[in-house]
Amino acid sequence: QVQLVESGGGLVQAGGSLRLSCAASGRAFSTYIMGWLRQAPGKEREFVATTSWSGGTTYYADSVKGRFTISRDNAKNTVYLQMNSLKPEDTAVYYCAAARFGNIRGPAYDYWGQGTQVTVSS
Repeated sequence: QVQLVESGGGLVQAGGSLRLSCAASGRAFSTYIMGWLRQAPGKEREFVATTSWSGGTTYYADSVKGRFTISRDNAKNTVYLQMNSLKPEDTAVYYCAAARFGNIRGPAYDYWGQGTQVTVSS
């Protein structure tokens, strides 16, 4: 069992930056594919970024490529999402998730956090 707790969300102006963190409890964090997904009001949840168990391989949605960076610190059981050049369309609840198996491009997530709100004002 893995519990995930996100933090770092908030209100920021367009062009600004935020860094989200996701702290994991439980065993074997370093063996999980970790991902960030988001859900805007009235829209379906969408993929943002994933990282392999080592952090050596990452994958991004086209909409955030070049602006967001996913990273992880296995010693701290934490995954991060650095978000730069934020746009109003990035406004959403951001969730981190963990997958035991699967491909980095589309893992089947086993565990989810509760989400953290990111609001980007224009």
